Amino acid sequence: MSAAFAKVNFWKQVQQGRFSNVILLMKIVIFISMITRAIFLLYSFPDVDITLTTIAGIFIIGLFYDFINASYFSIPLLIYTWLVPESQYTKKWNRYTLYGLFFTLIYILLFNGIAEWFFWEEFNTRFNFIAVDYLVYTTEVLGNIQESYPIGWIITGITLACAMLVYRTTDHILTDDIKPMGFGKRSLIAAAFIALPVLSFFTITTRLHHFSSNAYANELAGNGMYELFAAYRNNELSYDQFYKRIKCEDSFKEIKKLLKTTETAYISDNPFDITRTVKHTGPEKKLNVVLISVESLSAGFMNTFGSTKGITPFLDSLASHSLLFTQLYATGTRTVRGLEALSLCVPPTPGQSIVRRPHNEHLFTLGKVFEEKGYESKFIYGGYGYFDNMGYFFAHNQYDVMDRNQLKDEEIDYENIWGVADENLFTLAEKEMERTIASGKPVFAHVMTTSNHRPFTYPDGRIDIPSSTGRDGAVKYTDYAIGKFIRACSHKSWFNNTVFVIIADHCASSAGKTELPIHKYHIPLLIYSPANIQPAHMDRLMSQIDLGPTLLGLLNFSYTSKFFGYDIYSLEPGRERAFISTYQSLGYVKNNKLIVLSPQQKLDTYQVSLDGNLQRQEGNDPALTREAISWYQSASYAFSNGLMR
Repeated sequence: MSAAFAKVNFWKQVQQGRFSNVILLMKIVIFISMITRAIFLLYSFPDVDITLTTIAGIFIIGLFYDFINASYFSIPLLIYTWLVPESQYTKKWNRYTLYGLFFTLIYILLFNGIAEWFFWEEFNTRFNFIAVDYLVYTTEVLGNIQESYPIGWIITGITLACAMLVYRTTDHILTDDIKPMGFGKRSLIAAAFIALPVLSFFTITTRLHHFSSNAYANELAGNGMYELFAAYRNNELSYDQFYKRIKCEDSFKEIKKLLKTTETAYISDNPFDITRTVKHTGPEKKLNVVLISVESLSAGFMNTFGSTKGITPFLDSLASHSLLFTQLYATGTRTVRGLEALSLCVPPTPGQSIVRRPHNEHLFTLGKVFEEKGYESKFIYGGYGYFDNMGYFFAHNQYDVMDRNQLKDEEIDYENIWGVADENLFTLAEKEMERTIASGKPVFAHVMTTSNHRPFTYPDGRIDIPSSTGRDGAVKYTDYAIGKFIRACSHKSWFNNTVFVIIADHCASSAGKTELPIHKYHIPLLIYSPANIQPAHMDRLMSQIDLGPTLLGLLNFSYTSKFFGYDIYSLEPGRERAFISTYQSLGYVKNNKLIVLSPQQKLDTYQVSLDGNLQRQEGNDPALTREAISWYQSASYAFSNGLMR
């Protein structure tokens, strides 16, 4: 009885003493988090599989994560409460200091809630790896926010709401009429409080809220602030540590078997070396190549793929005069992931894109192949190349980098925080191509657009949709700019010796009811060269990493390759596959099945149709599972061990 009484008395002292302020803050954190969750649920209600179990899971598991997050968030107040001497705690200055602390912390909570709302509206997820990237590039991100939202009114609203909440809280902040508490007892209580975040740091992961087959429900059960810092901790994931694997030698044995096609031959018996010669008969076609990777161009934007909006009139008209690839899938959800696939022709590795990683210099790239064929390889970007490490990556991997800095002010009709208008980007591209061709060399130019990105702004008077009214206008403006560029090129002497390749870096949105909705990775690919390539359809399943080898095959190039992609025209029917991913989940699509590899060595198999319908399958296909593991494990090993150089 005495021990039980002592515990009750101890807890009573906590509730009635100075540490009651820590409990008060934790209650506020949980309250705001639950309100945020309820708002997100109402916004996404049509996409959530509403059942009693789902709702219970969202709010019960969500409450658990809110409580964990509250224990982290209250640490600054906990330390202050612990360290202030007894002689000073009841002073007037301390009360106002506590008011200031509460104001600051509640302001952060409200600001976080608003930021989460905008992030949810854009990506339909809690904060994740993308949000971590955004914290790194504050200039572009803050500029984007300023150009997209009424930031002044938002800040004013947050400040007023925070002031009102703190005012209602002041009567509950205790500094007077509390029992004295020595440093030893304060230390014991502080240790009890700090034990929760310390314990959870080593035992709790973000996977615990993945309780449902519905991706929206899983995201709602999480806590955005907790997810943000979890993503920061896991921005690079070791494949060997977190994913299902086989013996490394076996993965390369499998991958060498998978990569072998009729036109290739391995040059080494080294079990970890995939270097092979690619041989084509007949003369090589030293044509200029313009590879346009279009920001966020989902296939579904084009009438060619079923849209009725008419926002890509030029691309739709060009499709009938091009080699059109109808079943191509992006590897990821970020520009840097698309650039990785297009330049390195490698499956996505977990965590950060190779474009953003250290030790990514002197890799085997598409630019290197063209350089070895006597081309000048260029990466041309309308923003500043430091963003997402693009400039560094391409400059150290056989490309000359041209960005916003190469344009004079009089050459710019319009720019926003992401870069110049796409038509000005293409003016730069045309100028750089002319310079190289005049020197007697062919050119390979990889041009990366920016206009199809929030805040969706562009020069007035170009199209019939006003600037800054939404994505449809941005898509139509980019379509206009591409049309203007190709029409201008058609009057050049070098037009008949040029191949134009138009592909997306990724889709506009990858959110869906499932974690990897394959239809949200479907992107267009058009290869246009009326004097050299006959219009046709290629309807076989393809990955974004297959573009490089397929393009080189169309040019009839023989070369030495370290690519993981296929030349689709040299690949026997039945061997097609695609890779789709988030920063954690790795998907492998083949034979109407989707294998998903996730951290904690998790593996799921689905029956899949390309319209996005998934059906979880009990049991795994051993051969297909081995293939999926081999592709991803070998690619991760190859980069980590310098085998892509």
